[in-house]
Amino acid sequence: MDDVLAGQGCAWVFEADALRIRPEGAKVPKLVSELGERVIPHAAIAEVTVAAGKRGTVVLRVVPRRGADPVMTAAAGQLQEAAEPYRLVLPSGRETLADYYADELRAAIGESGPVTRFMVEAPSVPRSFKGWDGAATFDGEAITFTWFWSGASTAKYSAGDQRFSVSDLESVEWHAPEGASGCLRLKVRGGRPDPDPNKDPASVVFGLGWGATHKSLPFAAAVLASIPAPAVPEVRRGPSGAEVAELIAKLGDLRDAGLLSEEEFQAKKAELLSRM
Repeated sequence: MDDVLAGQGCAWVFEADALRIRPEGAKVPKLVSELGERVIPHAAIAEVTVAAGKRGTVVLRVVPRRGADPVMTAAAGQLQEAAEPYRLVLPSGRETLADYYADELRAAIGESGPVTRFMVEAPSVPRSFKGWDGAATFDGEAITFTWFWSGASTAKYSAGDQRFSVSDLESVEWHAPEGASGCLRLKVRGGRPDPDPNKDPASVVFGLGWGATHKSLPFAAAVLASIPAPAVPEVRRGPSGAEVAELIAKLGDLRDAGLLSEEEFQAKKAELLSRM
């Protein structure tokens, strides 16, 4: 049976090959509640820490590998500490228990460096949120921005409501709503956006009470995880040493048969050797 460690607003379930984080109890953080139950494979974990929290609490924290979780990738280090979904706050007196489970997780960690593919499941779709100047919806295939006449700039309102297929995107940027320039910006492949998100039809601007983190960040993460990976160009392999030797031998036979001159043989031989 899996071990369960309950803390403030969530519980961690320690499984054989993964950590399961689920909302539970009172005062569940809004982002944790919005994300719902999540499974974090041990292979996606880079680090585990235990530290003293406020008012005598102890904080058990997991750090995912860079690039493993679309939520943390989209957040790009902008989350406030209290909003991080990888913190388990335990009451005082649980230091020994926290250290025990931290050691168990550390023992399960292998590679801890960056990864090139997401290892944690993205937030579910469909998703939506309201920004200051428009509403955003995502159905898993396309993102739609519907502008508010009361908040959208003249440039956006003139451009009309927008629809973007994930196949046309190269990335998505999320800028925390706590900042002065909070927004969600879609990076359209080959596009040349206006540097001002207020004028960029591929951006929704946040504001006080608009584009809240627990709504806009999972949205950004879901879009980011849906963008197809760029195609990797095929690398043409040159002939192997054995293949070159075989070709040179055949050229030698043609030379010996009088079908190639010595000069032609040497030129072809040099060309083959240069392709290895």
